[in-house]
This record gives sequence, structure tokens and C-alpha cells, in this order.
Amino acid sequence: MRPICLTSFGYLHLPTGPDGSPVPPAADRIEDVRDRLRDPAAARDILDLDGLNPRVQDVVLKTPGARELLANLADYADLPAGPSRIAIGCAGGRHRASGLTELLARALRDRGREVVVEHLHVHLPRVLETPAGPRTANTEQETAR
Repeated sequence: MRPICLTSFGYLHLPTGPDGSPVPPAADRIEDVRDRLRDPAAARDILDLDGLNPRVQDVVLKTPGARELLANLADYADLPAGPSRIAIGCAGGRHRASGLTELLARALRDRGREVVVEHLHVHLPRVLETPAGPRTANTEQETAR
């Protein structure tokens, strides 16, 4: 079986197309978890971490619907004519998307699959949504000074 590539990304960091909407990375399946795995109360303690951290992965996994989504993605990846690339996106790419991507990579490796993981935006500052548009956490700190 060929290796599968898993990509995490943040919609707010993507280039936009002619219609102004974000253009996600090429993939056989793109999973948008911006609203699906949202649990702001649980996320307060992990904001300064990223999805590579086991604490973030634990919070993501405990979010309602995450286990079912993870199982669905793993089963999809194992289909006989399954995908060669799955991309998972959240707002900034630091928490939900990267955490879920790491969890999926682990699940697929446990099934004997060869997995390549690519995190496009996990290293970027946290994005804060405001009425004026997205800002990074660093920008907010600088304007507060």
C-alpha cells in the first residue's frame, strides 16, 4: 500500500482565490473542523501550545464528535482505492487541525500504514478573530503596549 500524506492547515493563513475564498491545499479529502470541533472552554488552557503537544491532542480528542470523525477518517484512508492525501483545516492551523492530524497519523500507523505528516501553519502565531478581521496574537500584544 502506498503512503498517505496528511496535511494540517489554517484557513486564515491560506491564499485566496478570485472569489476571495481561501484555497485549501490539494487533497483527496479536505476536512474543515473550524466549527465541527470547537470547544472554546476546553481550549483556554492550551492556547500557547500547538497540536504537536499531547495536551492539545487530548483536548481535541475529548471534543464532542472528535472520536467519530477520527474513526471515519481512518476508515476512509483504509479504503482499497483510498486517498493518497487528506488535509485537515481549522481557523489558524495551530490546535484542532494539527492535533487531529497527529491523532490520525498515529491511528493509521497503528493499522500498519506508512504516513507522511505535513503541518503548514502550526508554527505561526495564534490567529485572533476580531470584527476588523484576523490578527495574530503577537500583533495584539504589540498594540496593547
